[in-house]
Amino acid sequence: MRTILLIGAGKSTSYLLKFLIEKANAEKLHILVGDINLDNAKSLLKEQPNCTAIKLDIFNEEERKNAIKKADLVISMLPARYHIEVAKDCLLYDKNMVTASYVSKEMEALDDKVKKKGLIFLNEIGVDPGIDHMSAMKVLDNIRNKGGKVILFESFTGGLVAPESDTNLWNYKFTWNPRNVVVAGQGGAAMFIQEGNYKYIPYHKLFRRTEFLEIEGYGKFEGYANRDSLKYRTAYGLDDVLTLYRGTIRRVGFSKAWNMFVQLGMTDDTFTIKESENMSYRQFVNSFLPYSPTDAVELKLRHYLKIDQDDIMWDKLMELDLFDDTKKIGIKNATPAQALQKILEDHWLLDETDKDMIVMYHKFGYILDGKKHQIDSSMVTIGKDKTYTAMSKTVGLPLGIAALKILNKEITATGVVIPIHRDIYEPVLSELENHDIKFIEKDVPYMGYNPNNVAG
Repeated sequence: MRTILLIGAGKSTSYLLKFLIEKANAEKLHILVGDINLDNAKSLLKEQPNCTAIKLDIFNEEERKNAIKKADLVISMLPARYHIEVAKDCLLYDKNMVTASYVSKEMEALDDKVKKKGLIFLNEIGVDPGIDHMSAMKVLDNIRNKGGKVILFESFTGGLVAPESDTNLWNYKFTWNPRNVVVAGQGGAAMFIQEGNYKYIPYHKLFRRTEFLEIEGYGKFEGYANRDSLKYRTAYGLDDVLTLYRGTIRRVGFSKAWNMFVQLGMTDDTFTIKESENMSYRQFVNSFLPYSPTDAVELKLRHYLKIDQDDIMWDKLMELDLFDDTKKIGIKNATPAQALQKILEDHWLLDETDKDMIVMYHKFGYILDGKKHQIDSSMVTIGKDKTYTAMSKTVGLPLGIAALKILNKEITATGVVIPIHRDIYEPVLSELENHDIKFIEKDVPYMGYNPNNVAG
């Protein structure tokens, strides 16, 4: 039996575990699931054969080392900042490692040592990052192989609620870590390139500069820019590309509404609020508005944000019970972002039977034989319910597939890597299609931003 150690049994592990359990007999696998909450790990495994749940505190060095020693391969589903401790032990005990998280500077620094030991630490093999890398590189490599020169690349991904479970005015529910949604876009201006020009969007303008895109069968969406679209320019071989833009997908109208929270300061995570544990939702809203001896909170907010009473923006705010004077924040020393997250979780958490949806869209512009061409590539995956979500499927399945291919020596790369190489992305994408995660690629007329080459 070959042992796969899965560290962390959170929401994104449901499909990963299901996949590994289904493969256990044929692949001679023993699945060891370690979590700080033993009951949580046991409930996911449900006494399946070839599976063992163990209590594993990542900060307990003895527990961590003992578990890693037993494994042939380690999958870390911990928060990204904790992967490095696992990685160091994997290096010590000669174990391959797989994660869905971005490569940190500390992880990257291990590259030479990992190569010298003939190991692979495969990172960014989830959905975004992960499936986005693989699906993009497949098309980019194909364009180059036929002699094309890439001049435009755009990529958008969104975790959304499926149409049949879309029951609020925001057309949105949390499908992953709510905190990451609330603080999205902070930490610096969004950077990208359009038609050879570097462009920047400061955070306070981010949600009013959106792109629009259409996904056949699912309608119109909007996308706002990710903080750093240029991060993968060299890795993708796009150093001389004219347009490079990566963004996050939402339903049309979400960004305009979310911008109200940004302008009020409710997404700020840099200071704490006095006596926040006893503060009502209404008091929280009022704390961001000018004092008035006569005007109600509702009136002050409408004036501050210039919202007419019959504007749908007002209805969206009312839907969240923002002016309720009985509901409490209930968090001591909360930042505004933490308080806002608490309010939103009242309405945006998935119900038991709700289905989520992952939407991914790439646009490729290229020149071949002196003519401009465009390929649009899109993927939509719908979840089953609150447990078996599209998010857990698109994060977990690439991890599981890659882990097995490493164990079976079908993936033989070494070092700290991401899945942008053909020998990794081709077999993983091929198997994902067997699980209904498939891209539809279409040749369409080149639109671009500047088909007439006018300065922008």
